[in-house]
Amino acid sequence: MDSVVVPVLWFVSYLVGALPFGYLVGRWKGVDLFAAGSGNIGATNVGRVLGRKYGIIVFSLDFLKGALPVAAIVPVTTALAEQPGFPRDWSMVGAAAGAFLGHLFPIYLRFRGGKGVATGAGTVAVLAPIPFAAALGVWLLALLVSRMVSLASILAVMALVAVQLSLAPINAVAGYCFVGSLFVVVKHRSNVGRLIAGTENQIGDGPMRQTILRVVHVVAVGVWVGAAGFFNFVVAPSLVATYPNVVKTAPSDRTAFVPIVPPGATEADRDNLGLALFGAGVGPIFPKLFALQLVCGVLAFATAWTWRKESPGRHRLRVQLAFAALASVGAGWWISDVVSRLRLARFDPDLAAIAKEQFATWHFVSLGLSFVTITLALALLVLAARLPAEPKPG
Repeated sequence: MDSVVVPVLWFVSYLVGALPFGYLVGRWKGVDLFAAGSGNIGATNVGRVLGRKYGIIVFSLDFLKGALPVAAIVPVTTALAEQPGFPRDWSMVGAAAGAFLGHLFPIYLRFRGGKGVATGAGTVAVLAPIPFAAALGVWLLALLVSRMVSLASILAVMALVAVQLSLAPINAVAGYCFVGSLFVVVKHRSNVGRLIAGTENQIGDGPMRQTILRVVHVVAVGVWVGAAGFFNFVVAPSLVATYPNVVKTAPSDRTAFVPIVPPGATEADRDNLGLALFGAGVGPIFPKLFALQLVCGVLAFATAWTWRKESPGRHRLRVQLAFAALASVGAGWWISDVVSRLRLARFDPDLAAIAKEQFATWHFVSLGLSFVTITLALALLVLAARLPAEPKPG
């Protein structure tokens, strides 16, 4: 009996996903969406033809018809997971695929469906919340900057796959994200053609968009300067002084009164132990710090890009500074990995002499690049005092 439950739920998921909310709302308003706008029954075309309010309603309903079938199968798969060899992930992915394919190819409309963004997002929100959150952030940013829903959707599914693969090995969920993303891109092939030709439709601009752009830019640059500056000028120097002192005064309350220095250790041994503890303390911070700077850099560059044609001199400089600072973060992240590998090599008897010399060189380069990044980000913060003015009504 249990072997029948899951396939039945998959089929129900398809029937739920196939509910053509966009088409029904259009008919309710006396409009055949197949013959209006882009000819699609998705939320974007609904918003374009019937108004933003109805577009939001359809998007929400399409999102729910993706999320609810997957959420409904979770307790079933949890109960059946006690059986040896039960493929829980594949069962959940089956429900997600059913709802997603239902939207793309609804049986109620002779398999003429939407492009799958909202329904696919609903399924992924349950299957992979963290990649979904990243994809949603990319979608919002891309829409804010480009005002093109199609471009935002394509970039979002690319981000979804990238984050999912970075967080977990290739599995059922990763496979679903990849295949589903391909379907979304294929469904947007006409939009891709218009994007290449520069004729893709854009949503309207307005004072609210410009306000959001300014807020995002200022917050991103402010957080960037604050985080990088605090770490490089406060945290790191404090730790450099603290760890060697802990070694020299051990045992103490800082080591829970446990001896950490072997008897007979030389002064060089104590220095090496202090440096090793410093590396252990700051090492886990670097990936998080660089990731935060990368996000801030992308936000700063993307928002600056939207103003590049206004007051060309000042805003062109803003774009150039943001790009240079973002590039320095990428280079700094790579160099920090080199420094980490050399830090370990310093304690290898066969590599110690060369590794110590290279470590000092690359560590100096890393510090210099951090200073360059902070300087560029600070320049962006200064320029933030001269952001584009609020559009005048009328």
